[in-house]
Amino acid sequence: MVDAQRARKMADRIQEIVARRLERGIRDPRLGFVTITDVKVTGDLQHASIFYTVYGTDEERRDTGAALKSATGMLRSEVGKNITARLTPSLEFILDALPENAASIDRLLQEARQRDHESQTMASSAEFAGEADPYVKPRDLDADDLDDDDLDGDDPRDEHPAVDAASSGDDLAEPDGSTR
Repeated sequence: MVDAQRARKMADRIQEIVARRLERGIRDPRLGFVTITDVKVTGDLQHASIFYTVYGTDEERRDTGAALKSATGMLRSEVGKNITARLTPSLEFILDALPENAASIDRLLQEARQRDHESQTMASSAEFAGEADPYVKPRDLDADDLDDDDLDGDDPRDEHPAVDAASSGDDLAEPDGSTR
C-alpha cells in the first residue's frame, strides 16, 4: 500500500493531465463541454476513477460518456507519458452527480422555506385552546367566600389540647393523665 499523500498527489496529477488533454480537444463530435471534478486513485495506484460533469442535456451527457469511454485508451497513454510511476493506472470515467444533488438540495431548501412561512402564518393567527396561561394560580378570596366561623378569630386548635401540645413541643400527656 502507498501512503495516502502520494495517492492524492497522483490523483491531482492525473486530473491535470486529463483536463489539459480534453481542453486541447479530442476528435470526437460526441464530446460536449466537460469538466473534470475529481479523481480518486486506489491505494495501490492501479486504478483511477475520474469524475466529470457535462453542461447540457441528458442526451449530451450520454454522448459525452460514450466519447470518453472510447477515448480511454488514448487518455491512459497520455497519463502514462506524464507521470513517474512504474505502472500506469487504468482509467474509469464516472458521471458526477454533483449538479443533480445541488439542484435537489436547492429544491428541498425552497420547500423548507415555504413550509416555514406557512407555519409562521398559521402561528400568527392561532389562538390558545384553553386559557392563555394554563397554570393554576392561587384563588383570591372575597368576603363572600369566607364563612362566618373564619371571621371570629378563634383558632380551631383550641378545641383539641393534644394538637396544641404536639404543635408547641410540650410533653404529651399519657391516656391516664400522667406526664412522662
